[in-house]
Amino acid sequence: MIRRTRPVVGAIALLAALTAGIAFPAGAAAGEPTGESAPKVDLVLDVSGSMRAKDIDGQSRMAAAKQAFNEVLDATPEEVQLGIRTLGADYPGDDRKEGCKDTAQLYPVGPLDRTEAKTAVATLVPTGWTPIGPALLQAADDLDGGDGSKRIVLISDGEDTCAPLDPCEVAREIAAKGIGLTIDTLGLVPNAKLSRQLSCIAEATGGTYTSIEHQDELTDRVNELVDRAAEPVVTPVAVEGADACERAPELRSGLYTDRQEFGQQRWYRVDLLAGQELRASVSVAADRAVRPDHGILIRAVTLHGREIVRGEATGNGRTDVVSTGLRHPKPELDDDSGKPAAETVCLGVTTSFSADAGVKTTPGLPLELTVDVVDGPDDASDVASFGLGRGWWLLGALVVTGFLAGLVWGWLSRWRVAVWRTN
Repeated sequence: MIRRTRPVVGAIALLAALTAGIAFPAGAAAGEPTGESAPKVDLVLDVSGSMRAKDIDGQSRMAAAKQAFNEVLDATPEEVQLGIRTLGADYPGDDRKEGCKDTAQLYPVGPLDRTEAKTAVATLVPTGWTPIGPALLQAADDLDGGDGSKRIVLISDGEDTCAPLDPCEVAREIAAKGIGLTIDTLGLVPNAKLSRQLSCIAEATGGTYTSIEHQDELTDRVNELVDRAAEPVVTPVAVEGADACERAPELRSGLYTDRQEFGQQRWYRVDLLAGQELRASVSVAADRAVRPDHGILIRAVTLHGREIVRGEATGNGRTDVVSTGLRHPKPELDDDSGKPAAETVCLGVTTSFSADAGVKTTPGLPLELTVDVVDGPDDASDVASFGLGRGWWLLGALVVTGFLAGLVWGWLSRWRVAVWRTN
């Protein structure tokens, strides 16, 4: 069974755009997919001594990883530049300082020679320590350069053994560099502490964590992640929200980034034609120490200030990103003019983050806003009815069922009482 955590929504793209200081006009459309450079993937494999354990389909973890790698190398798309990095593959001793340096590029990131890569993998023997943090830092350097997608796939069966270099902090450091790199993690042991560490690494860069128990699961998941690297990369557009709707930038369908001060409200505008539906989502990343209890609210209101619909979410400090969203369909024309009447929808984003004294509040927290204007459903009012959508049918069925059940139960109760009195 594969268990996946919910991917953090867009945190790495958000931090990348803001850290790089990309400037776009306020009314610009979101960036088009950028795929001029080839997508790059670095498979980072744990080759520490614990990989000798024989608990994956009757074979060792190392044997399962080798078999998975061979199948993945055969299926890697031609346009993907793939490399393989190891950790714990060379130093067998007890010197922790030396063991924490044990990471090497087994096959360089570049055009794939499948035979050469398979030969390199075949030579691996489980050996030493588990320097996850140092390996991630080196893997980020392996993928440096170019504007195509960059992805690290980390496969490990144990926790990092090179503290205090916390691999979760290393992942946050990589995200803050703004190089557009995503780290996905796969754990070969159903261990709670390992799961927490690998989940934290993945969440820091907008990646995913998967727990693996069988060899075919490992093959399928790595193949999926390599294929995902070949998908086009969308560059977010930087905008600056206003303090009022009438001064807000006009947005079209796309991905946008902004900065929001603690407790501040930011406004954006979207034009919606009759028969269209607005779908918007917002994520705010806590890129510094904040108090655990915080929240985010996004509202769609009219130009006159009447609220149409809202979405809200709260955080408890366990994740670095809080996200929410909303949907608003505009009904078809109400008159016979035949003109596609437009409605300006004001999107207001409010946060309730706070921090202890001494924590910098400027610049504001990184915010990512996704706007999607699509053709609306056949019956727009059904979608937006108090947020229930077509759930009204289920609610009605439950009410009728409950009513009938109550009548039957009441009749049975009265019948039993009558029988008891007669007897």
